[in-house]
Amino acid sequence: PTTGIDVASARQLRQLISEPHKSGTTVFLTTHYIEEAERLCDRIAFIVSGRIVRIDSVENLVQPIQERHVVQIACSKIPEEIHGKLSQSFAGIGFTTLGQGLIRVEADQPVRVGPLIRYIEDQGGEVAEARRMRPSLEDIFVRITGIEADAMRREKEKKGGGK
Repeated sequence: PTTGIDVASARQLRQLISEPHKSGTTVFLTTHYIEEAERLCDRIAFIVSGRIVRIDSVENLVQPIQERHVVQIACSKIPEEIHGKLSQSFAGIGFTTLGQGLIRVEADQPVRVGPLIRYIEDQGGEVAEARRMRPSLEDIFVRITGIEADAMRREKEKKGGGK
């Protein structure tokens, strides 16, 4: 419902949706903006090609990957072939290059950020920011449905909802 409207109107609309919900009224919200669904809803249904592929509470959907440790590193300069070099140098850690200088780091154990930053900088990179990320409902959607995050971002940008 907030597609293509200004920030103030979107906030008002979210408030209108949440008021009846707080008083016990069931509200059905249909959206492609997963962050908005996560913010406003207690239960989520993922629908792919017209079929519900999963329905549960936000808490239950997020719980299976809460054990994953995720760090996002933003680089103002990113070295060539960094993905392969990182994977070889840091066993047990998964790396995904997200574009726009972003590297997503995932592991089963807490990630030591310092050695990663030093390694990237030793390879000629310039790290602007590194921050720990809480798994999002979008991460869950991608895992459950198999739909790639890039395809979702392109669709969101096409509709005017992204950068």
